[in-house]
Formats: sequence, structure tokens, C-alpha cells
Amino acid sequence: MEKIGRTKIVDLLKRTDIGAMVNVKGWVRTRRGSKQVNFIALNDGSTINNLQIVVDLANFDEEMLKLITTGACISVPSPVVTRKYLLAKARRD
Repeated sequence: MEKIGRTKIVDLLKRTDIGAMVNVKGWVRTRRGSKQVNFIALNDGSTINNLQIVVDLANFDEEMLKLITTGACISVPSPVVTRKYLLAKARRD
């Protein structure tokens, strides 16, 4: 498996290469959600802005999710996607 270096949130918010793999690390500001999806607001201190992490509960261990609370430190490897992409995907499903 290829190692993905850390990407700061301030740099990620400027990127335009949709689909590129990144690894963001930071502290959980909030977590909220429903039975199908959770949203995690992640901040790494590089900017005042949070990054929204979308967690599909069908593909995530419920016991692990219980450990992700406010203040938890997490690492999230994921492809870069935009809100527009997620909305289009939700309409297709």
C-alpha cells in the first residue's frame, strides 16, 4: 500500500485536483449524523476553517465510530471530493 503524506487543511482547501488521494490529520470539533451517514468537523490548526468528513456508516465499524468524539485526534486518508460531487452522487443513488 502506498504511503500518503499528510496534507494540511489550509492547503487542501486550495486544491483543485479532484480524486487525488490525501491524508488529513487533526482534532474532531464536532460529530453529528443519522443512521446512514455521520459528519465530522475536523480542524488541524492550519486555518480557522474546518474540513467536513462524510462517514458512510455502511462502510465503517460502529464500535470505532463510538471512539470518535469531540477532541479526538484522527487521521483520514481519502480522495479529494467536492460538495457538488457528493450531491450528484446522492442523486444517482
